[in-house]
Amino acid sequence: MKVIIPVAGAGAKLRPHTYTQPKPLIPLAGKTILSFIIDQFVENGQTNFIFIIGYLGEKIKNYVLEKYPDIHAEFVVQNERSGTGHAVYLAKEFVDENEEIMIVYGDTICDYRLSEVIGSEHSLVGVKKVDAPQHFGVAELTHDGWVKNLVEKPTIPKTNLALVGIYKIIESALLFRTVENDYLRSENQAEFHLTNVINSMVHNGIHIGTFQVANWFDCGKKENLLETNAILLNKVEFASEEIPFFDNTIVIHPVSIAEGCTIENSIIGPNVTIGEKAVVRNSILRDSIIGSYSVLEKVVLHNSLIGSDAMIAGASQSLNIGDNTEIDLSK
Repeated sequence: MKVIIPVAGAGAKLRPHTYTQPKPLIPLAGKTILSFIIDQFVENGQTNFIFIIGYLGEKIKNYVLEKYPDIHAEFVVQNERSGTGHAVYLAKEFVDENEEIMIVYGDTICDYRLSEVIGSEHSLVGVKKVDAPQHFGVAELTHDGWVKNLVEKPTIPKTNLALVGIYKIIESALLFRTVENDYLRSENQAEFHLTNVINSMVHNGIHIGTFQVANWFDCGKKENLLETNAILLNKVEFASEEIPFFDNTIVIHPVSIAEGCTIENSIIGPNVTIGEKAVVRNSILRDSIIGSYSVLEKVVLHNSLIGSDAMIAGASQSLNIGDNTEIDLSK
């Protein structure tokens, strides 16, 4: 089996962070978005990966090669933003004839039984019931649970089963052939979605089932990323258990503080992730993500996403306040 991870997107909704850092490498609960995905597969015995890279792709390549030296990784560049269907097709040269593949979008973190999906005798698509299915690809099912139709962002959805961006495909040769016949040879060279490719396979008689994910963590926007960070930190396996001593500092759990950080005279937490070798002095942080090698001094931050190598210095006041006085310094 090959695991194909498209990570070529520009991450426009997370700018300015994604101007210099690929979205899959943004820190989250002590890891990166990409590491959550890779670790799930490695823990289930999968070591053959194909990364479809593009925007800031060298950073992703260097990260994978440094952090995961024991996996077999291939990197394919998607120079044109022609959609997820095109991205997956670019992996064709590294996939044997009808070799099974797993496709996971590079910003998709889900809780699901991966071992059962890998062991399935049928192709599968991951789904989750959502409140606003019109914003996603949607699966329509037959009465006995097979996929009947897949529609990308329908104006009037017929179901609330959203596609989460995880696919197991047994008929990989047919998938690649469908891309060639339906899209690459078409006069319309517009962006095309993997949703439409798999839907064509269904209408050509391939039986494709579904599997439900228990949790689907949204990493697309700042607010959702911070919410996901808080949810994951509240899981025992992600928060830092043993916090080193920091001078004159209060730590309110849950937090994740990477190695090599310098923290002094501060209050950290709850729901704070701090990347490696960051420096925090005389500050208060809560509900925030702080990138590696950043320096924060004399700041009060909440609901904040700070990139790597950033420096923020706040104002320092010296006050002499009498009784029954109210002062608002927030304006």
